[in-house]
Amino acid sequence: MTSNAIRICETGLRDGLQNERHCLSAEERASLARLLVAAGHRHIEAGAFVREDRVPQMAGSAEVLQRVHGLAARFTVLVPNLAGWRAAEGAGATSVAVFAAASESFSQKNTNGSTAEVLARSREVAAACRQHGATLRGYVSTITHCPFEGRVAVQDVVRVAEALFDMGCEEVSLGETTGRAVPRDVREVLSACAVTLPLEKLALHAHDTYGMAVANVTAALEAGLRSFDSSLGGLGGCPFAPGAAGNIATEDLLHLLHGHGCDTGIDADAAVRVALAAEKLLGHELPGRVLAAARRRN
Repeated sequence: MTSNAIRICETGLRDGLQNERHCLSAEERASLARLLVAAGHRHIEAGAFVREDRVPQMAGSAEVLQRVHGLAARFTVLVPNLAGWRAAEGAGATSVAVFAAASESFSQKNTNGSTAEVLARSREVAAACRQHGATLRGYVSTITHCPFEGRVAVQDVVRVAEALFDMGCEEVSLGETTGRAVPRDVREVLSACAVTLPLEKLALHAHDTYGMAVANVTAALEAGLRSFDSSLGGLGGCPFAPGAAGNIATEDLLHLLHGHGCDTGIDADAAVRVALAAEKLLGHELPGRVLAAARRRN
């Protein structure tokens, strides 16, 4: 990427929808995916191969993949273990994501396993990915605060991120799960990670619980980060992180990045139209600020 090129991973169809009470059908999710691709998105989370009794919003992820096959984007699916991998591979997945938490308490609540156990499962998935030529992305949850333990030690974040890189992740996204971080926290984590990890292969996944997501992305951008996760309309939250709000809205992120002269390859007006389409499908307004401004204009 050039110095002003920014990579955005759209997580609305997975991380965004998993906290919604209303479950969209596979075709409804695929229709949003088509709109995202038309807007210029090239990195999209399409779903997750997880237990449907725990995350019913992700039921039908195999069908979503089938319906978006051939579109000009990389569609990634979340895979927690080998059973999930087998289902994803059977559905034609070529890009998967694994995850682990820097906080032991969050790991237990989210996965019923310790961080070490989750990383062991992820290594099995990573080995299968190598065997089948699938790309691998990693997530570190709770990089600054845990909803159960409070402040998370920076060295724990680095340790988990290193483990994900060591198993073959092409990129590791640092998840600020609770949305409690301020720019100083983000700078501290990035500085610690950059000692042993390539900054160009890190991403920031910022939640906006305390209205700090834009400020935290700005801090990361100034620190040299060039990859960010976002969610259409600000969809999101986490079923296993009480009180966490949605991710930074894609439209808000685009407003920030384009204002800084960054090249995302995404049409900002088209991104707003995707979020408005999602509102209609879900039956309620989404929290994105740019989206709210668009509603007022209309």
